Amino acid sequence: MKQPRSRQEPRRMGNSAMVITMLLSLCVLTFIKARYCTTPYPNKPAPLLEVEIDDDYDGSRYKISGPIGEEDFDPSRPTCYNTSKRSERCAAVGDIRVDGNHSKIYISPLDKEWRTKPYARRHDAVAMDDVREFALLPFGASNETTIPPLCTRNHSVPAFLFSSGGFAGNLYHDYTDVLVPLFTSTHHFGGEVQFLLTDIKDWWLDKFTPLFRHLSNYDVIDVDNDQEVHCFPRIVIGSTFHRAMGIDATRSPGGETVADFKRLLRRAFHLKRDVASHIKPRLLIISRKSSRRFLNERAMAHAAALAQFDVRIAEPDNHTDMPNFARLVNSADVMMGVHGAGLTNMVFLPSRAVLVQVVPFGGLEWLSRVTFKDPAKDMDVTYMEYNVSLEESSLKDLYPKDHFYLQHPYDVHKKGWDAIKTVYLDKQSVTLNLTKFAHTLEHARSLLP
Repeated sequence: MKQPRSRQEPRRMGNSAMVITMLLSLCVLTFIKARYCTTPYPNKPAPLLEVEIDDDYDGSRYKISGPIGEEDFDPSRPTCYNTSKRSERCAAVGDIRVDGNHSKIYISPLDKEWRTKPYARRHDAVAMDDVREFALLPFGASNETTIPPLCTRNHSVPAFLFSSGGFAGNLYHDYTDVLVPLFTSTHHFGGEVQFLLTDIKDWWLDKFTPLFRHLSNYDVIDVDNDQEVHCFPRIVIGSTFHRAMGIDATRSPGGETVADFKRLLRRAFHLKRDVASHIKPRLLIISRKSSRRFLNERAMAHAAALAQFDVRIAEPDNHTDMPNFARLVNSADVMMGVHGAGLTNMVFLPSRAVLVQVVPFGGLEWLSRVTFKDPAKDMDVTYMEYNVSLEESSLKDLYPKDHFYLQHPYDVHKKGWDAIKTVYLDKQSVTLNLTKFAHTLEHARSLLP
C-alpha cells in the first residue's frame, strides 16, 4: 500500500523553488553588473596596452633530443613559425650561405622562399618598421633556377641571426626584446655559435660586448655591412620571447632561468656582491633629465642621509659606461627611481636588494606591474611601490583640479598607449612628500637581509 504524502512535502518543494529562483536572479544581476556597470575610479581595472604577457609560447615546437643544443628538426614543421605572439623562429640545416649585405640567405634544401624579421616584437608594427627583413631562398634540387653566391668564409658552428633594431637602444627594450630572448635561445650552445647581428649600432654593440663574449666564442659579425658570403651547416634566425624580462624554464632549450641570466651578467661585468645588506645600506637614486624627474632630488638625498643611508645619485644614458654602471648598481642595497627604462638596471642588483618603483599619477599600476614588479621576483629582488598622489605630481600645475585628465585617468587609458604616454609619462615630474619618502626608506631597510 502506498504511503500518504506528508503535508510538509509541498512546502519543502515550494521552499526549494524559491531558493532556486533567488539564485538564478542573483546570477542574472551579477552578470548584468559585470557586463554593463562601471566601478568607481580607484577600483577600476586598467587594460593591458603597451606591455603584454605572452602565454602562447609554443613550447611543444622547441624540443630537446640528444645533446644539449640540438633542437628536434621535425620535417613536418615549417622552416619559419611563430614561437609566441611576439616572436618568430626560422631554422634550417644543410648548405646555408648568408649574403647579409643583400639581406639574402640561400638554403638547400628549402621548400619555398620565406621572409622574416629577427626581432622579438612582431606584434608591434612601429618597432618592426625599423627591423631589416631577410629573404630565405631555396637553391639546388629544390630550386635549380636560383644560383647562390660562392662561399668566401666557411664556419663549422651554427649561425644565429638577430637584430638590434626596433626599440633597441632603450634599456628596457634592450633586455626585454633582445638580450633575455637571445640568452634563452642560445645559452645552450655553450659558446659554439656564431652571432650575426643586423641593424647594428656600434655604440650598442660595444655596450653589450661583454655579455656576447659569454654567449659566443666568436666575434659578432655585422652582417649588414660585411662583404663576405658566410657558409654554415645550420642556422637559427630570431630569438624566442617568453615574457617581459623573464624566462619560463620549462620552455627554454636548456632549462635556463632568470637566475642563470643574472649569473651570466655577474661574470660578464665582474660583479662581486652576491647579497644585499641592512648594515650601512646604500641607496641608489636613478635620476632623469627630462620627463618623470624628481623635482626635489637634493632634498630626497638629504632625507636619506639623515636616515643613515649611503646615498648615490646616477643618471644612466646610452653612452654610460656599462661595466662601471653595473658595478655601481651592484653596490646598492636599495635602488629607487620613477617608472622608466633606468629601472631595468635592477638586473645588476645583488640578491635580496630592494627595488622601489615610483609610479606616476594616472592609474599606471598595471604598467608598473608588468614592466618591473613581475620580473623582480624572478631576479630575487624585493619589490616596493611608491604611488605618487596628485599633490606630488606636476600635473596639478598643468591642469585645473577638475580637469578630465586628473579626474578620469582610466578613460584616458581607453584612448590608447599614445594618450597614456603623452599625458602621464611625457608631461609629468614628481615632488615626493619627504615624510612619506622617509617611511618608504624605513620599510625598505626592514626588508633587507
